[in-house]
Amino acid sequence: MFDRLKAALRRERVQQTLRIEPEGVELEMQPGQSLLEAILARRIPYPHNCTVGTCGSCKTLLKTGRVKARADFAYTLSKPELEAGFILACQAVAIDETTVIELPEPSRHLPTPREINARITGKELLTHDILNVTVTLDSPLDFVAGQYASVRALEFDRARHYSFADAPKRGGRSEFNFFIRRVNGGAFTEALFEGKLDNQRLSLSAPHGDFHLLRGHAPMICVAGGSGLAPILSLLDDARMRRIRRRTVLIFGARTVADLYLIDRIDELKRTWPESFDFIPILSEESADSGWTGRRGMATDLIDPTTIDLPWNQSEGYLCGPPRMVDAGVERLIQLGVPVASIRYDKFIDAYGGGSLKL
Repeated sequence: MFDRLKAALRRERVQQTLRIEPEGVELEMQPGQSLLEAILARRIPYPHNCTVGTCGSCKTLLKTGRVKARADFAYTLSKPELEAGFILACQAVAIDETTVIELPEPSRHLPTPREINARITGKELLTHDILNVTVTLDSPLDFVAGQYASVRALEFDRARHYSFADAPKRGGRSEFNFFIRRVNGGAFTEALFEGKLDNQRLSLSAPHGDFHLLRGHAPMICVAGGSGLAPILSLLDDARMRRIRRRTVLIFGARTVADLYLIDRIDELKRTWPESFDFIPILSEESADSGWTGRRGMATDLIDPTTIDLPWNQSEGYLCGPPRMVDAGVERLIQLGVPVASIRYDKFIDAYGGGSLKL
């Protein structure tokens, strides 16, 4: 008993050190702190948002040391990322004396989030359960195509996360569109669809997230499900305006014909794209006698060499939508030879008890 007590006291006195590469920043951690808590306690800027392990903003490469997870990393990170050593800094508690972490390269060069006031100034029903919500900000905001905002209404105790559906503008944008899906029993989305939030003041924190176009000229396959079309369109519109030339395939998965939306906008994007652009919608629940002659099944069914002719080991993948779709899509892309570092994704996750974290 006495020996065990002494060992416990020795462990308690051991000072734990965290080093952040490649900056070489080193700091001490308090017992039980998450890596992110230790970083923020020192007022060191570090990508984060939700702090509960759902948004993925604090995705970090663990280079040295072991950590225990407060919440399972697999809920947000993909299996290949976990195998490569990625963790969530907000949910990781160090076990060893020395822990060394490294931010993914793209995360170091993204805009710093800031707080800004906004209000809802327009709404348009895209499908029976997806609303295009226009929000006007008090001042222009810079962001990278594919990122998202954390939105809070005064009467709700937590923020919801929504991806920008627009391309950035020089000097920033003051008006944004979000594609927001109605969540059954979700207090925020119910109030939104019923018009109770019209013209109300909102608090917005943005931009967040590391979903964005990678540099280069690689062919890309984009897979969107439901309201996950928003960041994909933001990314593609921005690429077109910047005259980026890439062979592109866009797969859009929906349940029925009624759940397909903004097809005219996608057709215009395809018409004006400077390289080859294939658009393939696919329906999972369309009635057999509806007259639909297009593809049927799941969006990830189309990630297949017999359907799409791409040099897979030289291509990039961009996936946004429900977690199951994203997980299956990432796994399939890697099986076909797409490098893990060439895949970007954004999981749209319903929050516990209604509302949404990424819808």
